[in-house]
Amino acid sequence: MNNGGAEAAVAPVGGPQPLEWKFSQVFGERTAGEEIQDVDIISAIEFNRTGDHLATGDRGGRVVLFERTDTLDHVGQRRDLEKMDYPINRHPLFRYKTEFQSHEPEFDYLKSLEIEEKINKIRWCQSAYGALSLLSTNDKTIKFWKVQEKQVKKVCDLNVDSTKAMGNGPIVGSSISTSSKQYMANGGCTSNDFSLPNGGLPSLRLPMVTTLETKLMARCRRIYSHAHDYHINSISNNSDGETFISADDLRINLWNLEISNQSFNIVDVKPANMEDLTEVITSAEFHPIHCNMLAYSSSKGSIRLIDMRQSALCDIHIKLFEEQEAPGSRSFFTDIIASISDIKFAKDGRHILSRDYLTLKLWDINMDSGPVATFQVHEYLRPKLCDLYENDSIFDKFECCLSGDGLRVATGSYSNLFRVFGCSEGSKKATTLEANKNPMRRQGLTASRPSRSLGSPSGVVRRGKGADNSAVDANGNTFDFTTKLLHLAWHPTENSIACAASNSLYMYYA
Repeated sequence: MNNGGAEAAVAPVGGPQPLEWKFSQVFGERTAGEEIQDVDIISAIEFNRTGDHLATGDRGGRVVLFERTDTLDHVGQRRDLEKMDYPINRHPLFRYKTEFQSHEPEFDYLKSLEIEEKINKIRWCQSAYGALSLLSTNDKTIKFWKVQEKQVKKVCDLNVDSTKAMGNGPIVGSSISTSSKQYMANGGCTSNDFSLPNGGLPSLRLPMVTTLETKLMARCRRIYSHAHDYHINSISNNSDGETFISADDLRINLWNLEISNQSFNIVDVKPANMEDLTEVITSAEFHPIHCNMLAYSSSKGSIRLIDMRQSALCDIHIKLFEEQEAPGSRSFFTDIIASISDIKFAKDGRHILSRDYLTLKLWDINMDSGPVATFQVHEYLRPKLCDLYENDSIFDKFECCLSGDGLRVATGSYSNLFRVFGCSEGSKKATTLEANKNPMRRQGLTASRPSRSLGSPSGVVRRGKGADNSAVDANGNTFDFTTKLLHLAWHPTENSIACAASNSLYMYYA
């Protein structure tokens, strides 16, 4: 391996070139023995459309914004990347921009339910007039934020010296002479005549407004609430720039960004009798190009593509994507590990990437017979599903992401590992990276070939004999279930990945 490590794939002629992943920077790096507060753990990551800004949300309800600095000129103006003369291996850099408290803990008195402040999702909106706009949501409430620079102004040059006025001191620039003060002190009765000071009355000074500094201010423009009975798991912006959807376990609602007191229910899977409930909605995403289409996934491992032009309530899908179960492979854990935790559209809208507990699947929206590729993420855990069920790790929700060119996909795993797979026929192996300053330190996982069948896993093999919070792969590497990389995002135009390991934000580039 070269310094930083090359992707463990030898691309054929015409295939994607191998990538050499390198550490870029880290924010909030932990020190040895440092105790991590639960409110500081990152729970959401999102790049904006241009990739010049990055937002993270945490369990404490805060949103932190970062901005890219290697595309700024000497006066802070952003330059056009296509016109910039950079060396081949230029180093993308971000810096802290600002942060704000998006959500506070609440209590629903009608349902006797505590509502956590944790940020579940962040989505960037179209920017206007130099302001940054984004949506953030916790379990129940969505908020629309606008962040922009505001000039902090102060009124100065007053006629009253504020420092002396507080202590009842004399008035600055007073036009009242000593005799007039005595005259008023005596209630207007004095033998001395009222006299003006030499030179007459001084003129009054008009207060002046001066600009002290420019600060970034976050302002909540709208609050979208009281529309979900269950926890919100997804929000997604429409390509029309005017609407967005929010999804919970049983319903998907359509909102207009300008109207916060009204939404339209477009998907409802709640049965008349809750005892008949067999699946729930786990994720929902708008099509990146067609404003009338969206997809949502379920706990049964299926993805439904719907067209909002068909009816007001989209209870009939136009495409259903699901993989047929292999005969004789069903077990107690089949439905649990089949549940899809995240879906993402490719930038061109042709493919959908889905993540279940053990695999990544890539789907072609024009072919609903099965996924075009299946990637084994941590197949070595299959023999350990019973232990994972007992410690609830089997219910962990891992996110997934695609590169802007659609040639690669990535998702997280345990021990703060994440894996990058090539999507083309030439990419036969995957790169395993660890969220630290030496990402190629653990090249232990045997890479897997994209496959159409879950019945032919590669790299599986023996079960670890350690404690219940660890597993061992084919190469003898131990994996810790208590450290998991759930959230990551791929830069929209470059091979750069941001991922969250507990309270730390790591960034890598290739």
